[in-house]
Amino acid sequence: MRAAFDIGGTFTDFVLQGDAGTLTLKVPTSQADPAEAVLAGFQRLMTDAGVAAASVDGVLHGTTVATNAIIERKGAATALITTRGFRDVLLIGRQKRYETYDLYMNKPPPLVRRRDIFELDERMAFDGAVLQPLQDSALDAVAERIVAGKYEAVAVALLHAYANPAHEQAVRDRLVARVPNVLISLSSDVSPKFREYERTSTTVANSYIKPVVTRYIAHLQEALAARGFRNDLFIMQSNGGLVSPDFAREYPIRIVESGPAAGVLMCGDVAAEEGADQVITFDMGGTTAKLGAIDDGAPAIMPSFEVDPIHYKAGSGLPISLPAVELLEIGAGGGSIARTEMGIIQVGPESAGADPGPICYGNGGVRPTVTDANLVLGYLNPDYFNGGAMRLDRPAAEAGIAEAIGGPLSLDAGAAAWGIHTVANSNMERAMRIVSLERGRDPRRYALVAFGGAGPLHAARLARALGIPRIIIPHGAGVGSAFGLLQAEPRIDVSLTRVLPLDSDATPAIARIYGELEEQARGDLARLGTAGTPHWSRFAYMRYAGQGYEVRTDLPGGAIDGDYAAKAAEMFHNAYERQYRYRDAGAAIEAVDWYLVASLPVTHGEAGSGFEEQPDGARPPASRQAYFPETNGYVEVPVLDRMGMRIGDATTGPALIEETDSTTVVLPGDRAAISPRGHLVIDIGGKEDD
Repeated sequence: MRAAFDIGGTFTDFVLQGDAGTLTLKVPTSQADPAEAVLAGFQRLMTDAGVAAASVDGVLHGTTVATNAIIERKGAATALITTRGFRDVLLIGRQKRYETYDLYMNKPPPLVRRRDIFELDERMAFDGAVLQPLQDSALDAVAERIVAGKYEAVAVALLHAYANPAHEQAVRDRLVARVPNVLISLSSDVSPKFREYERTSTTVANSYIKPVVTRYIAHLQEALAARGFRNDLFIMQSNGGLVSPDFAREYPIRIVESGPAAGVLMCGDVAAEEGADQVITFDMGGTTAKLGAIDDGAPAIMPSFEVDPIHYKAGSGLPISLPAVELLEIGAGGGSIARTEMGIIQVGPESAGADPGPICYGNGGVRPTVTDANLVLGYLNPDYFNGGAMRLDRPAAEAGIAEAIGGPLSLDAGAAAWGIHTVANSNMERAMRIVSLERGRDPRRYALVAFGGAGPLHAARLARALGIPRIIIPHGAGVGSAFGLLQAEPRIDVSLTRVLPLDSDATPAIARIYGELEEQARGDLARLGTAGTPHWSRFAYMRYAGQGYEVRTDLPGGAIDGDYAAKAAEMFHNAYERQYRYRDAGAAIEAVDWYLVASLPVTHGEAGSGFEEQPDGARPPASRQAYFPETNGYVEVPVLDRMGMRIGDATTGPALIEETDSTTVVLPGDRAAISPRGHLVIDIGGKEDD
């Protein structure tokens, strides 16, 4: 028996899965202390299941604690130690502008102030040679300033430390002896890759959130132990793998995108069950919408990502030079606030969150949201929201929308609500075009897997807008990220930068590189405390000599000998041609960043979707008025309880399909059916796949 929980901006989702079946739960997220909702929900889950916490074999956790600490600038007092002459690396950043024509464009403020950045007289060359030795007297002077500044954390990012970490390690050893209570992060440990700005940003972010995450995990472990839980706790990383609490405390920057990554893993498994290799993933919750992709059956992984982008524009956030599941996140969720600006409706990115929440929650919210609009449109059941745990106030939502939107634009409540719904869809459609068309994916060849509390409600409109022919709504879609946690494996990614010409003589150097990486990975695996034989995979980022950007290239497994370098070069040519439709067979190739992935197989059997036919527990068929422009406004539509639908049951829209944690809107002419694996499959336009 295993439990999984994922903290979102509005709701915290739970899944308990064991031999006796699957139990799900959603509780409002406690904004002031996320652990409060986690512990209350965990206790309720145990009570509802009639089991003791001691009988749970493992707890899997996706969290936004690290993300929120960065976005809200509520991390620890942090100092940065760098090489003399590089004090302003974080302030300068990159010259490239994320908004070319905005004369008032702002850069993301760094996590440390300039006064908290200290320089050392030392210098490494790009190949690791010592150009200027580290002086003990200079290091002691910096240590004194660290003590005087009362810093909780220190980041050390010295020039070219990825090639030779000796000076960074010496700084760490002296600080540990001088200020033993400070938490230290070395760039050579956190992100041993070139490009100074990205490496420094990643290391500083790791230090900045380290005390916050350390306290949170310690509190969570103590509270779970007090409730009788005695077994393993694992935390999801941004790359889709699980790590131990100790590892997460040491490298908290690796868990920044943990919850959304779990959702993409769930989509990958669901898509495989339904025979779909190419998938756009769509997770819409109460605060944000997150979009990702599954290419050829595997989640797309990025070598780096950004945190806290300005207006969600690429290049505007704080760069994190670590692997992560490819995601695009925008401020479009059920709690996104609607308003009028210059005579038009705007939605988001500001959210009402869980407290006070939308107007219809009745918790003091006074500004209309997407959830309020969906309630007024008849898509949500006011008596069955969150399985009946919450009752929504439709008259209050109508009044709020009429006052804030309808009045200024001379619209009735229904038309104003439809305007909010449409603008929210337009925002998400633009993001979906970025994930698909702008990244070389033809949406007509992809399926859309929609989940989250609000994802199934908006999915059909988005699919029609982009020409996506098929939608898959997983069983338990409203807690999809928690299900994804159950399907994850413990995983360690290690990497380093070694710029290496990929010629016929490169094989011995590649073998040495992967010898170093395997030694590091085995040390990290030992810290996970999980038994099992790891599965190893290799990849690298390569380029034609002279280029400034690299292409991910999967590398052969097995022994690194013989013509290994030639095989790697051919795999690069193939990868480059897939991405750019061109290859230069005679050009020199450089390999830049090298990666080794070690994953441990899950020994708990298939997580699955937890689908069980339960027609006896279904609510009787019903109907209600819902808004569909195709039918000229409000029309009486059937409302089906998904719990009562058997495998093979189908309906044609317009219709609404309700379950405890989400509602699916089936548009006129679309056909929705329960697949043999229990997922709801919608064929846009009513045409079934051949």
